[in-house]
Amino acid sequence: MSSSRVLKFTMFACTAFLLTGCTSGSSVPSAMASEAGNAITGEGIPNPAPNVTENWGELPEGRGWGSTAGVDIDPNDGHIWAYERCGASSFGPGSLNCENNLVDPIFKFDRNTGEVLANFGAGLFVTPHGIHAADDGSVWVTDFAGNAEGTKGHQVHKFSPSGELLMSLGVAGQPGSEPGQFNQPNDVVTGPDGSIYVGDGHNGQGMTSAAAIAEGLESGQTGRIIKFDADGNYLMEWGQIGTLHGDFRTPHALEFDSRGRLWVADRGNHRLEIFDQNGNYLESRYNYGRISGIFITDDDMIYAIDSESSPTSHPAWNNGVRIGHIDEDVIVGFIPPFPAETRPYQGAAGEGVAVDADGNVYAAEGPNSLRFAGGAFTKYSVGM
Repeated sequence: MSSSRVLKFTMFACTAFLLTGCTSGSSVPSAMASEAGNAITGEGIPNPAPNVTENWGELPEGRGWGSTAGVDIDPNDGHIWAYERCGASSFGPGSLNCENNLVDPIFKFDRNTGEVLANFGAGLFVTPHGIHAADDGSVWVTDFAGNAEGTKGHQVHKFSPSGELLMSLGVAGQPGSEPGQFNQPNDVVTGPDGSIYVGDGHNGQGMTSAAAIAEGLESGQTGRIIKFDADGNYLMEWGQIGTLHGDFRTPHALEFDSRGRLWVADRGNHRLEIFDQNGNYLESRYNYGRISGIFITDDDMIYAIDSESSPTSHPAWNNGVRIGHIDEDVIVGFIPPFPAETRPYQGAAGEGVAVDADGNVYAAEGPNSLRFAGGAFTKYSVGM
């Protein structure tokens, strides 16, 4: 994070928590900050990016926005990498997807204007899901669904900035739990040494009883993190569908912090799990909701977006973006959701989240929020 952005966030936090002992020069408020608002509803917690731009980003002529779950910041030039699902707003047999609508799903947008700087990937995907912009300029995208013919999907693809396909992991169209296979890969991230980490298994979030978990395990469903070396060679994995630390019910998003620790958004278990690079469990966070996407800034502020809290999956919790520092399970900022009649008390928010160098926040709108947001991407700009 730039020094100007650190100052902006510090001023925002200190103003909101003047009576809690916030110290000038630090972007980490006191632990007493939890008293300033309600982490479940967001009430009383300040919004650092209150200016909303709906339907952000240009779309090529003749196309309509589909849903998405992924957005990231290019670490080299600060622009926005994202994708949309080729006009698809829902899933299932007969639905529109990137196999039957052969348009380019992957975009690079100018962060200031929304202009398209790059657009590629047609013909390679069924349903893109996770996206990661790596330090070396490469762009990684997961494809979490398969086609009916069993020839496409359940893979992770690596691209050059211009769209050249550099590497593919997984067996095309063949889900499985063996090394070298994926079963609905959710997200991908590269570690400090270039190693590749994939969060695999999307179905666990719906397994809400011991019997359902047992049935899922018996049928070969996955909830795991798989590690590869920089060349794509399988190294190890950890986790299964479950509720214990180190197990997952949909490891939906991955991020590294400045200390080289891997954060996993364990969506079905309503928590963030933290690991070292060898899969050893370290800590958890519980104040961020039913998390779909995470982004960690250079100064270790975590932005977590809750798109899935609902009357049946996570009662009372409002959707939206919760913000805190990695050292504490304390929410210091909250960006509220769109009003939604489907969730009248909880609202609707996106699945992916990213933050640029000025503190502006970008949300990638999933199937639950697309129609309320009006487009695949929403930009939340900082106040002046």
